[in-house]
Amino acid sequence: MVSLTAPYVAGFLAFREVPFLLDLVQRLQEKEPDLMPQVLLVDGNGVLHHRGFGVACHLGVLTELPCIGVAKKLLQVDGLENNALHKEKIRLLQAGGDTFPLMGGSGTVLGMALKSHSHSTKPLYISVGHKISLEAAVRLTQCCCRFRIPEPVRQADIRSREHIRRTLGHLRPSEPGHARGQKAHCPKACPKGGPGEPTDPSGPQ
Repeated sequence: MVSLTAPYVAGFLAFREVPFLLDLVQRLQEKEPDLMPQVLLVDGNGVLHHRGFGVACHLGVLTELPCIGVAKKLLQVDGLENNALHKEKIRLLQAGGDTFPLMGGSGTVLGMALKSHSHSTKPLYISVGHKISLEAAVRLTQCCCRFRIPEPVRQADIRSREHIRRTLGHLRPSEPGHARGQKAHCPKACPKGGPGEPTDPSGPQ
């Protein structure tokens, strides 16, 4: 686990998280170069961003790897709004793989809304991060989806929650924050499932 020192500031997520992600990529390159990914799927935005340079762009430039921004919610920039018209476009997405472009008020296509799974009611918002076209980013993301969230992102979420559960969910009563005799409890970020059965937070929605 890491300790985040930078505060959360909307629009500046990269400055809070990318240093740790970059360190992971560099360590993988040094220790297991054969496992280096050909592309990174980032839980965040690429060019679909207030300054046109989100966390997926930032990480891509620093790692020199193709990056895709995969966001679960619409970042409302350049006139894009989660309004009635946007919701109607979502309703018209029928099958997994259906999309519609996210065109800002400037006339620029900033990304695509993707119905990633046939049973999902909420789209993903795909945007270019680095060294990849929007068409390829959408196609690759769709190919990675067994559920709503692409497997690389989904598995990272499940496994990190499980690590938190194992690490923080079994503190000894004598440790700070635990009264004597009080049972250690799982932090809010943990899944509700038992050991070995992490709840899937990103199945069809």
